[in-house]
Formats: sequence, structure tokens, C-alpha cells
Amino acid sequence: MTDGDVGHGDVSHGDAGITPDLTIESHFDLVCPWCFIGKRQLALALDWFARDNPGVAVALVWVPVQLLPDVPAHGLPFAEFYERRLGSAEAVRQRRQQVALAARSAGLELDLTAIRRMPNTARAHELLRRVALLRTPELYEALLERLFAAYFQHGEDIGDAATLRLLAAKVGVPWERLADMVAVDTVPAPAITGVPYFVFNRQLSLSGAQDPATLLAAMRQAVQAPRAAAAAHG
Repeated sequence: MTDGDVGHGDVSHGDAGITPDLTIESHFDLVCPWCFIGKRQLALALDWFARDNPGVAVALVWVPVQLLPDVPAHGLPFAEFYERRLGSAEAVRQRRQQVALAARSAGLELDLTAIRRMPNTARAHELLRRVALLRTPELYEALLERLFAAYFQHGEDIGDAATLRLLAAKVGVPWERLADMVAVDTVPAPAITGVPYFVFNRQLSLSGAQDPATLLAAMRQAVQAPRAAAAAHG
């Protein structure tokens, strides 16, 4: 998906006491199926990278992006929204097939026919930003996965405050602590035109739900670049 304003806030995965050799920023929105697919592809690429580079410290930074800030707070009818966006019911059907096929290749089964509303993701992204401030990456990751699954696999309205609270409780978010968390903008707004968007060591970038091999190659290149530069000046 493309277009929209960038919302800030991030969470970093990895040992806080170790300076990472590789930092990956993953820009996403919760209503973008390619971001859910890209998340799975990135996880596989990270597993491959860790297997081949056991001594390399990696930090994964999630950056929320609100693609459609003009959607009303109560959302819009999903079918009508996409028919207007793509031009026809047939175009919507073809897009669903395209997304479902790509998801299946990444090990995901989506149920796009179950989605009834196109939500405004502001509340969900604010929830993620507050959870990020708890500094518990595993909890953030669990919530992020749950939100994606709720929307794309179960058709739940992730723009609804009560739904978000229930989903957060299911992964163990300590709701009583969130009231004291004030999310702040900590990541500079990148010049991007769509998500998913990956940035490796602030040097290399990839747009779209890339396959794991392409993501792995970018990781290797990002790690090797400073080593090559140091060797050249050594």
C-alpha cells in the first residue's frame, strides 16, 4: 500500500547493552496486508542471518505508519472503500486473489472476505507506541502479530477501542501501566512513499514485501559495507 503520513514511535529488539552491528527499521501499517506478509518474510530472513552470523548483534526497530489518516474514527465499510479505491468489484476480487496468493507463499492464510470495516489505525498505533515504552520487545511483537491476525485473519475492527483493549489483554499487556506512558516522536520522518519499507543501518533500503533472500542479501551488504570501508582505510 502507498500514500499517507508517517506516524512515529518505535521499539527495538535486541540486547540493550550491546551496540548492534545491524539495525533494521521496518515501517508498517496495520491495514496493509503486504506489511503482514513482509513481517513474516523478514522473520525468516533474520533466522537465516542469525544462523550464518552468530556473532552479529541485530536490532529490529518497528516504525508505525498511518497510511490513511483521513478515514473517520469509526471507520468505513470495507467493500465500498476498496471498490471506490480500485474502481470495480472485479478489481477488488483480483487484488484479493493476488494478496492471498502472496500470503500463502509466506505461510499465512488470510480471510479478506471477513473484513467488514476499514478502520482508522490511529488508536492502534497509539497503543503500540505506548507498549513500546514498556521496553519489552517480546510483548510488542506479540501485540503487533495479534493486531495483524485480528484484522486479516478474523475480520476484527482494530479501530475500535474496546476491541484493542481486549486484544492487548490477550497477549498480556498491563493496561493499568499504559495510562502513565506518553508516546513521543523518536524517529525522524523518512521520505517514503509506501509500506512495508525496510532500512538497513540507515544506508540501504527496500520497499515492498520482499522475499527472504532479498532481505538477507541486504542485511549482509549492510554489515559488510563498514567492514569494507574500514579495511580500505586500514
